[in-house]
Amino acid sequence: MIFINICGDKGGTVQRDDSLIILRIALGVIFFAHGAQKLLGWFGGPGFAGAIQLFQQRLAIPPYLTVIVIFVEFFGGLFLLLGLFTRLAAALIAIDMAVALVKVHLPQGFFVVAGGKVGIEFVFSLLMMALYLAINGSGRLSLDRLLRERVGGRLARLLA
Repeated sequence: MIFINICGDKGGTVQRDDSLIILRIALGVIFFAHGAQKLLGWFGGPGFAGAIQLFQQRLAIPPYLTVIVIFVEFFGGLFLLLGLFTRLAAALIAIDMAVALVKVHLPQGFFVVAGGKVGIEFVFSLLMMALYLAINGSGRLSLDRLLRERVGGRLARLLA
């Protein structure tokens, strides 16, 4: 395990692995909130039927793909917060963001600009964060760790 000394020579150390919880929480909150907007209509969102209609009319995305996006964002965000099936959740979120980047945000440029243009910078950041978690997993402070320890096996290591 790699250690980083955060307090100088006389201080303690924190495992780099433990810092993954910060990234998991940030990404988990963002995607849970966006998924809740689409699934439940929370936080001023359109709700399930409204999201399906919006994606179909504005983005020409069929309803079955919209349902997948809604579930990936809501449950993927929840799983990241819990540190459960982190690699799988993060990989699905990365795919979601890659599609959003190309289909929605790329034509609007790079920057998020006041007044309506939402370029790729934010979505690109989310994509990179999700890829990092898909590659590195959830870290020690997670339900994935408990799954690996209790269940073991290749599948548990792959998903966690």
